[in-house]
Amino acid sequence: MSTSPSDTPTRSWHDHTLATLAAAGYRKGGARNAVVELLEHQTCALTAQEIDDGLRGQGRAVGRASVYRILEMLTELKLVTRIDVGQGVARYERHQPDGDHHHHLVCDDCGTIEPFEDPTLEQAIERVSSRLSFAVDEHDVVLHGSCRDCRAS
Repeated sequence: MSTSPSDTPTRSWHDHTLATLAAAGYRKGGARNAVVELLEHQTCALTAQEIDDGLRGQGRAVGRASVYRILEMLTELKLVTRIDVGQGVARYERHQPDGDHHHHLVCDDCGTIEPFEDPTLEQAIERVSSRLSFAVDEHDVVLHGSCRDCRAS
């Protein structure tokens, strides 16, 4: 799991998530709260397996099927973003209510995922949106290649 100082988790996502769940009629659930709390402290996208492993490591046994159902529900409510990184692998991360986000570099050899931010890329997306008269509500950029370690071996 990669960390970056600019990706410090905020309470606002947690509070926003709980408020959205309550407004959608969901009662507080132990498994759902466990997944929300785990995601609150992550700095980048995790697979469902990594979330399940993280919960078990905290002594919070949640069934894997429950983890998948919770992630699907959080994705439908736009509280979590599902990122397809290729080879049938999906990762999940917080969807910040203020729109703050990052993109991902994925090593196709070892599976490492690295977050990155690029203001110039964001400006290019805005220019394309304007030029094509297309309202972009959200976007995700996943760049595939080989990390430094895999290129060196």
